[in-house]
Amino acid sequence: MMDIRVGYGYDVHRLEAGLELWIGGIKIDWEKGWVAHSDGDVLIHAICDALLGAANMRDIGYHFPDNSSEFEKIDSKILLKRTVDIIATKGYRVSNIDSTIAMQRPKLKDRIPEMQETLAKVIGIDADRVSIKATTTEKLSFEGDGTGASAYATVLIIKD
Repeated sequence: MMDIRVGYGYDVHRLEAGLELWIGGIKIDWEKGWVAHSDGDVLIHAICDALLGAANMRDIGYHFPDNSSEFEKIDSKILLKRTVDIIATKGYRVSNIDSTIAMQRPKLKDRIPEMQETLAKVIGIDADRVSIKATTTEKLSFEGDGTGASAYATVLIIKD
């Protein structure tokens, strides 16, 4: 019998001038970047939380604590690969991802295909199974004023 589970993830980080901005596993050239322990990739972090939640395996902070030097400035693609391996210990694999990045600037639409390819390669699925959408918040809230950004992810995992 096939076991199908859905998971939901959310992440948020502050933005400050002079730091690196990584989203969806790729570096975005922009004036601001993430204030974070790792590389701060909110999209990957939301996906990791969704995957772990779907498998009932706690959350990203439990597996990769932000007070551990092991994960300081780590590439979030490594965290994503480890998360896929973690859920595999219970026999799960990723079926598909649907995600949204909420950020006023920079505009991300032209970089989304590259993000999809990058994440799909790390996870080991077809890029058509990785949906990434970008939205603004119409200049409302921390996303709208440029002091932060957030990401949301829903995943479907399967155990055959």
